[in-house]
Amino acid sequence: MANRRLPMRDIIEMLRLSQDDGRSIRDIARIVDVSRTTVGEIMRRAALAGVRYPVPADWDNAALEAKLYPPTVPSGVVRPLPDWPLVHRELGRKGVTLDLLWQEYKERHPDGYLYSGFCEHYRRWVGKLSVTMRQTHTPGDKLFVDYAGNTVSVTDRNTGEIREASIFVAAMGASSYTYCEATWSQSLPDWIGSHVRAFEHMNAAPHALVPDNLKSGVTRPCYYDPELNPTYRDLASHYSAVVLPARPYRPRDKPKAEAAVLLAQRWILARLRNQRFFSLDELNRSIRPLLAALNTRPYKKLPGCRQSVFDELDKPAMQALPATRYEFAEWKVATVGIDYHVDVGGHYYSVPHRFAREKVDVRLTVSVVELFHRGSRVASHVRSAFKGRHTTIDAHMTAAHHEVKGWSPQRLSDWAARIGPHTCAVVTSVLGQRRHPQQGYRACLGILRMGKEFGDDRLEAACDRAIAVGTPTYRSLLSILKHGLDRKPVSAPAQTSLPFEHANVRGPNYYH
Repeated sequence: MANRRLPMRDIIEMLRLSQDDGRSIRDIARIVDVSRTTVGEIMRRAALAGVRYPVPADWDNAALEAKLYPPTVPSGVVRPLPDWPLVHRELGRKGVTLDLLWQEYKERHPDGYLYSGFCEHYRRWVGKLSVTMRQTHTPGDKLFVDYAGNTVSVTDRNTGEIREASIFVAAMGASSYTYCEATWSQSLPDWIGSHVRAFEHMNAAPHALVPDNLKSGVTRPCYYDPELNPTYRDLASHYSAVVLPARPYRPRDKPKAEAAVLLAQRWILARLRNQRFFSLDELNRSIRPLLAALNTRPYKKLPGCRQSVFDELDKPAMQALPATRYEFAEWKVATVGIDYHVDVGGHYYSVPHRFAREKVDVRLTVSVVELFHRGSRVASHVRSAFKGRHTTIDAHMTAAHHEVKGWSPQRLSDWAARIGPHTCAVVTSVLGQRRHPQQGYRACLGILRMGKEFGDDRLEAACDRAIAVGTPTYRSLLSILKHGLDRKPVSAPAQTSLPFEHANVRGPNYYH
């Protein structure tokens, strides 16, 4: 039906209804009483031939038919074929289209294919390529990352213990240029470190990262709106990149990563299968020459190799590395105590007193602890390894140790005095042994709240015992109460003050 020669009046009527009245193919087919396929074919041929309504008055059936159905190329005449690998590569460049490439082809070969034939032959040629080669990627845009399914055994030379090393794999979209390395795990530090080393190996950063839904990269997978790990998002921001996670259970979203993993297994890991490794460094030293050979191995159906196409297309379009290397940082959410300190790994860091009891985001690097409130940094400290101690900035305190959100040394002492003299003595001791009384608020609250759990009488007896044995601390009191030692007689005489003096112990009169 599509090849049927229609009368000139029907064709002209189709052109009028389409170009002048703006009717759809379905309407035209019903009015002229032909199939929609026939109408679509006539409209396509008219567009290619540049036939417009109204047609010239001197055209007859033969002239119109010659325009719509030009003669085919005589047998024996061969039209020049475009360089399809070059066309496919040029399509990866920003702003390049098939129409532009066809126009350039026609300038070089005026007797070449028309646009429709050009596109049809290209589609046939592309159909013979693999799925990953068939896709068109913008140069320098995306880096696909994943882990290989296979691991490599590494033997401890001293103990003989065997550990399995994971293989990180990354591939650029346009060139398929590949990077891989071995790490001890797929945990967040190794995941972030592998990205940093991949960027440094390429000496450039991509504009986008396409990971699988690994927990280290994507905290909560979602088909529509995945939640990224804060550290991974921090890494991407440092390199001015974005993260575009593949959809769950959609391997075709990251075919470059799937193909790179397969190549790494076949061309690198398979060749190392009979070798025995005694350290992670030794394994990575063996991977590097095989990786270089993979990237310089010629393509089978396209010109060049991964390295040459990376140098030609990807590298010039990628971003320059920032001046400083990304420093690994973990994020956590914490609540500021009434003493305006945040517990980070057992050490207490101060924030301005107005943030007491507020939620803050904590960013931890090897050397620094940063605290953020609603996206704004409110404090920064040198990281300390001493647990149970405080790092306090004087500017974070209120003037003259005034109340913090309603709490003060006097209020805590009054509460303790209502329980008993021994409890008051312990609270006074805890407050007095700190550089700033606010540093003892948290411990004092913990002690006083034991009265709600165990009863005020038992807490008073426990404080009596703690003073007698010289350990008036939160942990000592908790141990005494849990083991019922408060019910046993105290060997030393009862006291209502500490049995020792210290320059930092101010005594109860300090707070009056």
